[in-house]
Amino acid sequence: MPVIDIKATGEKINELRNRNGITVKDIQVFMGFASPYPVYKWINGKNLPTLDNLLALAELFGVKMDDIVVARKL
Repeated sequence: MPVIDIKATGEKINELRNRNGITVKDIQVFMGFASPYPVYKWINGKNLPTLDNLLALAELFGVKMDDIVVARKL
């Protein structure tokens, strides 16, 4: 059964962010967050974005949601 690899997904978000020249502050502003902490939690593999936030990240990065989420098998 596949599950989301939280750490690898965070690394993927960070990779896409860097590839697109987007800062954590840029994501914070785009998402309308009061602080950057949610973004850092994603990048550091502590939390996953909600589906709405994942959809917004996909749009920001110009990719599909599937290109952000990293799955692994149990």
